[in-house]
Amino acid sequence: MKGLFVTGTDTGVGKTLAACALVHALRARGLRVAPMKPVAAGAVATEGGWANEDTIALARAAGPGAPALEAITPVLLREPMAPHIAAALEGRAIRLEPLLEAHRRLAARSDFTVVEGVGGFHVPLGEAFDARDLAAALGLPVVLVVGLRLGCLNHALLTADSVRAAGLRLAGWIANRIDPAMAAADENVAALAERLAAPLLGRIPFQPGADPAALARLLDVSPLLKKGSESFPTK
Repeated sequence: MKGLFVTGTDTGVGKTLAACALVHALRARGLRVAPMKPVAAGAVATEGGWANEDTIALARAAGPGAPALEAITPVLLREPMAPHIAAALEGRAIRLEPLLEAHRRLAARSDFTVVEGVGGFHVPLGEAFDARDLAAALGLPVVLVVGLRLGCLNHALLTADSVRAAGLRLAGWIANRIDPAMAAADENVAALAERLAAPLLGRIPFQPGADPAALARLLDVSPLLKKGSESFPTK
């Protein structure tokens, strides 16, 4: 299976924006991309029923022939809260195998998948089961979205350590300027570049309502497409 698992240093650091930009950037390379957000908490009413806004954004990024919303997000929870709590409120249990099977179906119809996690890397999904377990079971290289704000150095380095401890490869990272008033942002990015054993794929500026297709031009996905990469096939 070819693809990436997109995680973040925390909730609200721009994983979906980065994942959508990655989808656009990789589609621009001529690859068929199937996005996935296996678990989403927080649903809005649409003409076709209930859906998560992140799921809708990923489907739009995938363009014509995008998977159905329920294929992108097989587990949709109504309330915007920690997934295992939202599931308990609905009398449901999130299980690993159905998520893996849903991913296998998407992988079969694409060159690779871009799988967006939920929250940070250790967000609980069920009893003794969290987002890291899901990433490990998928076995995909990881792209880390670093939300540039105070504390991001510690969060990023701890997450990178956890990725390695899970037996996964950190394929790259993206710096997302979520706090426009952050002091010494450039110095923080430089510090991470020295310490993260993975390439910086790009920096996303603070830009409310940004277009992921435009942001894709700010990302350098070539490190992921080099011959021998475990992330993507080349064409």
